[in-house]
Amino acid sequence: MNRLEKYIYDYIKFHPSLKMKVRNLYMDLMDLIPDYPSRFEGDLIVKENYFFGFHDHTPFSKDDQYILSNKLEIPLRMPKASDPLTVGYWDNSYTNYFDVGKSYAWNYHKGCRLQWVSLKDHRFIFNTANNNKLCSKIVSASNQSFEIIDYPIDSISPNGFLGSSFSYERLEHFMPGYGYHYSDNSFIEKKNPSKTGIFIVNLNENRKYLICSIEQLVRLENTKSMTEGRHYVTHSLFSPDSKEIAFLHRWVNSDDVSKRNSRLIVCNIDGTNIRVAPTNGMVSHFVWDKNNGILAYCRMNDVDGHYIFKDSSLKNYKPIAVETLNSDGHQHFIPGTRLFVTDTYPNQRRYAKLFIVDTETQKVRQIADIKSYKKFQTRTIYKHWGCDLHPRVNFTGDIVCFDSVHTGKRSLCFLKIKNF
Repeated sequence: MNRLEKYIYDYIKFHPSLKMKVRNLYMDLMDLIPDYPSRFEGDLIVKENYFFGFHDHTPFSKDDQYILSNKLEIPLRMPKASDPLTVGYWDNSYTNYFDVGKSYAWNYHKGCRLQWVSLKDHRFIFNTANNNKLCSKIVSASNQSFEIIDYPIDSISPNGFLGSSFSYERLEHFMPGYGYHYSDNSFIEKKNPSKTGIFIVNLNENRKYLICSIEQLVRLENTKSMTEGRHYVTHSLFSPDSKEIAFLHRWVNSDDVSKRNSRLIVCNIDGTNIRVAPTNGMVSHFVWDKNNGILAYCRMNDVDGHYIFKDSSLKNYKPIAVETLNSDGHQHFIPGTRLFVTDTYPNQRRYAKLFIVDTETQKVRQIADIKSYKKFQTRTIYKHWGCDLHPRVNFTGDIVCFDSVHTGKRSLCFLKIKNF
C-alpha cells in the first residue's frame, strides 16, 4: 500500500464492513485503467480448475514425488453441503492427475484440509461427510487403501500420529466461508461453551479429546470484550517437533461477524503450559519456523506487520520488513532455511504480489505480480469466493505453488524459481 492508502486503511480497519465497501468502490474506479500482463520471475505451469487451499501446509510429499490437489466440479458460487470436490494428486511431471474420490466438506479458502500424513505409502488425509456427519478420510497414494477417521481434522502433526480439530459449524457461523454447513455439537447458542474448543485427534485410535475449551480460553487473560463476546477457534498448527500446537482464539461482539478480535494461543498437545502472544487485537495468519518459533502477521504495539517470535514462549519477537510488507499476507517457510514466501491481497488495480523474504537481512524480493479478476472478488462476507495466492514451497526449495485466477479460472500454479 502507498502512504495515502495506508493512512485510509488504518483509519477504517476497525470497521470491516465499511472497509469492504470502500475497497470495492476504489477497485471499481481503478478498473477504468487498462490491465497489464501478469508477471512471473521464472517458468510457470498452470492447471486450470484445480486448487489446493491454505498456506500452512505444503501439497508436496516429502520426497516431492506427488502434489496434492483439489479439482472443482461447480461454477463460481458458494459451495453447498451436497456439492462434491474431486480430491487427488499430480505426479512430479505435472502431467498425470490421479483422482481418489470426492469431498463433501470444503470451501474455497481452506479446501478440504487436504494434507500429507506420512511418507510411508504416501498417505494423505482430507475432510468429507458421510450420512450428513463430518469425518475425514486417509488414503494411500501407493496402494489406494483408505480408512475413515470419525472426526474432521484441521492439521496433522509432523510425526503423523495426531490431528487437530474444532467445530466447523461454529467456524462457519462466525467466519462464513471457512467452515462447513453441517451440525457438529457446536453449542452455537452459547457464547463460550465448555464442551467445545480445540481438540486433539489420535489417528491410530480414531479418538478425539478436548484439550482446551472455549470457556477456558475466555478465562485466560480475560478482557471486557471477551466477556461479552461470542467465541470460536480456528487456524491450528502443530510445532515442528509435534509437541505443541498453536491456534487462533477469536470472538465477535456484534452482529457484524467480520469485526473480530483475534489472539494467538500456544500450548502443549495435552493442553498444559498455555501461552498467549502479546499482540493487541489482531492476528491473521501464522506458520512455525524450523526452530519452533512462529512467524505471524499481527498487531504489535498498534503496528500491523509480520513479526517473528523467536520461540514458542512468545516472549521475544522482532518485526520483519514492516515498512515494505505493510499489508496482510500468507507465509510459508522454504524448508530448512530462514527464508519465507508470502503474498498480498489484490491491490487497487486487482494485482496480488508474491515475495521471498529473508528473516535475518530483512531483504524482500518480488517474484510475481498477478492479476485477480473482478468476478472473483469477495463482495460480501457471505459470498466469500475470492482467491488468495496462499503460496507453498516444495521440499527441494525451488518451486512455489500457489492458487491464482490470472487466466480467468481458478488454477493451481507452479513457479520454478532460481537463486533463492
